[in-house]
Amino acid sequence: MTYSKPLPQADDLLMQPFWEHARAHRLSIQRCDDCGDGHFPPSPVCPHCLSEEQTWEPVSGRGTLLSWVTFHRAYWGGFIPDLPYQCCLVRLAEGPLIVANFAGDKPAHLAEGLPVRAVFHEMTEHFTLPKFIVE
Repeated sequence: MTYSKPLPQADDLLMQPFWEHARAHRLSIQRCDDCGDGHFPPSPVCPHCLSEEQTWEPVSGRGTLLSWVTFHRAYWGGFIPDLPYQCCLVRLAEGPLIVANFAGDKPAHLAEGLPVRAVFHEMTEHFTLPKFIVE
């Protein structure tokens, strides 16, 4: 499988559980074992109570579209064939925010508050990328 876009660092231990869940087509967030705070991106300590006890848990993959942007410039060569490409900001039903791409073309009618859900695209044999579609 050939993939020309940047990939996550394979030795990033903090994100490794996220990518393992994504390979299994599950979106996941980090949850504090002490106070229950769910957060993303991950942190070595809970941003709410500073506990080091963190667990990754699968979430619904559903959320609400907060914002979106269309990039007309490729900051990495692998994105040139995709110009223009879209990114979206989603508030997951479980609370955390995540930045991702829309799956396929940007929907024709976008509005803040639209329901979205995660879908998964295998980029390489090791990395599966969550993207979002408007429901």
